[in-house]
Amino acid sequence: MNYSFRKDNDWLLIGTTIVLVLFGLLMVYSASFVEGYMLFSNPHYYVMRQAMWVGISAVIFFILMHFQYKHFQKLTPLIVLVSFILLFLVLIIGTGREDVGADRWIRVGPVGLQPSEFVKLGLIVYLAHVYSRKQAYIDNFVNGVLPPLIIVGMMFALIMRQPDLGTGTSIMITALLMVFISGARWRHLIGLAGVGAFVFSFLAIFESYRLERLTSYMDPFADPMGDGFQLINGYLAISNGGLSGLGLGQSLQKMRSLPEGHTDFILTVISEELGFLGVGLVFICYGIILFRGVSIGAKCKTPFGSLLAFGIVFSLTIQIIFNIGAVSGMLPITGVTLPLISYGGTSLLITLTSIAILANIHQNNERQKRKQAENESLSA
Repeated sequence: MNYSFRKDNDWLLIGTTIVLVLFGLLMVYSASFVEGYMLFSNPHYYVMRQAMWVGISAVIFFILMHFQYKHFQKLTPLIVLVSFILLFLVLIIGTGREDVGADRWIRVGPVGLQPSEFVKLGLIVYLAHVYSRKQAYIDNFVNGVLPPLIIVGMMFALIMRQPDLGTGTSIMITALLMVFISGARWRHLIGLAGVGAFVFSFLAIFESYRLERLTSYMDPFADPMGDGFQLINGYLAISNGGLSGLGLGQSLQKMRSLPEGHTDFILTVISEELGFLGVGLVFICYGIILFRGVSIGAKCKTPFGSLLAFGIVFSLTIQIIFNIGAVSGMLPITGVTLPLISYGGTSLLITLTSIAILANIHQNNERQKRKQAENESLSA
């Protein structure tokens, strides 16, 4: 490995990502060993599976960090086709969970894959590719803005058939933000936001269970043993933690009182065991990753690379906000996981893939900057 290659890497982004992945592995074990023992007679069940995904994701991260992001433009038609195939496969052979009434997974042997996670990244690549080629007429709604959103709408409809309102909503918001960063007119953005709000409201009202879930967070104590049970136990976990927490592995609420403590509610276990200081460390790490992502996107000289970087940042930000909002009672509980930390192989894989793409864009930014400096030096 030569010096220029080492210098081109964004070690702050990479290092922070590694810290969060390892911290997540530790917290998955802490949050799940009781449930692993009770359900599978193996306290290491969940952490071993997560460790397997960490290994797979690390290999893919290293490969994609050296895969020129510009090649994704050529792969865009294939990425869109595979995304549609995966979403249709979920409807045909999906294996969901009866307790939440959702078919979101495809099982391949002992491994479960969640195609909607792949679709999130696939749509970002697709929108970055299409809108980077429409810059000359992006202010034209019919020819510039609308056509790619038809594909987004079709995928949203397939995701809602699972159903998965959390992922579907995050995809629509990411798409809207990418339209904004592409340079679309404000009146077009306001119109699209209005349509999105109408669709969201219709979907919420159309299914009574969905409306109950979306509103139960406002007053969880109205149904403490039903819809409010998870959130109330999350509150108790957070309140137990205080400033420095009860100590690693010492959470009380995870003892079968906190549903999904190792997945979308893992932040409450972190808060209970490591307190405000532990949660603050997580927030700082996320802030570093998102700041580096914005910086990489702003410095990129190609429209595709810039839109791709910003799309990844938007998607990660929305996922973080949805998760934190849910566990704090500020937003409805949608089952969105905490990136890099929650148990979930597909989510971890796609998040690390996204960050690897950011790292590759940074490498290209640095090489272009160095080449430009060399040219200026020769011409001086």
